[in-house]
Amino acid sequence: MDWYDYLFMIMSVVLIVLCLLQGGKTEGASGAITGGGLNVFVKTKERGSERVVSILTYIGAIIFFVFAILIQVLGVALEVTSSTSV
Repeated sequence: MDWYDYLFMIMSVVLIVLCLLQGGKTEGASGAITGGGLNVFVKTKERGSERVVSILTYIGAIIFFVFAILIQVLGVALEVTSSTSV
């Protein structure tokens, strides 16, 4: 395994933790069964730590996605370079 594999694993764990830190935005299954939660489409603003965690999750997901593409492109480029030089 190379250094970027370890970095990729660390980034994935951090992204999972950030997703788990986010609070639930709905009442859950009990609200659906009892008829509660009729205000599903009401816009609520995230404030304080919820907003920070949400922004960090978005940024982390974008970095994760870009890093995954970069690893794939660099891996293919390194394979092509090593196979042509033999």
